[in-house]
Amino acid sequence: MNTIHLKKTHFLVLFVCFSFSLTSYAQIGGWNVDLEKDCNEALSEMIKKVGKLQTFKDKAYGYAIYPKITKAGLVIGGAGGKGLVYKGNQIVASSKLGQASFGLQAGGQQYAEVIFFENQDSFERFKSGKLKFNAQASATAITEGASADFSYQGGVAVFTMVEGGLMVEASVGGQHFSYDAVQ
Repeated sequence: MNTIHLKKTHFLVLFVCFSFSLTSYAQIGGWNVDLEKDCNEALSEMIKKVGKLQTFKDKAYGYAIYPKITKAGLVIGGAGGKGLVYKGNQIVASSKLGQASFGLQAGGQQYAEVIFFENQDSFERFKSGKLKFNAQASATAITEGASADFSYQGGVAVFTMVEGGLMVEASVGGQHFSYDAVQ
């Protein structure tokens, strides 16, 4: 009988600790100031390399910035990263990017990505989870002194800036996004 009572006590203590950890996380882990700083730095660096992105930022209905996406693959690959979503110049949500891929690919890399939304419709598609890039979608790679003509496709414009690594494959096909509104 003592064994059963001891197990119930252990269970109760574990349950209380677990409950406390969840509420503590919500209080101290809620907003990630470092992520906001990283997003601002990544976008500033992109604009510094390609000045025309400032026009996209100024005229866009909104945008999502992922300052560090890690991608790796050897035939089967995946990528993931966290970012913030802005409407105008206000943060309205946090977001996670995930990508799975299959095909000719090898290596790993880290890169930053920004998605500009031309209008409310494209922003709402992103927000509702209906914005998905198909296998043929590609991003404009930002390089030092780039001067290509950029334009929206389907209401979005995607730009990436490689931070490190080597990856033989550069599509954004198969990316999926979460949208968690800021309270």
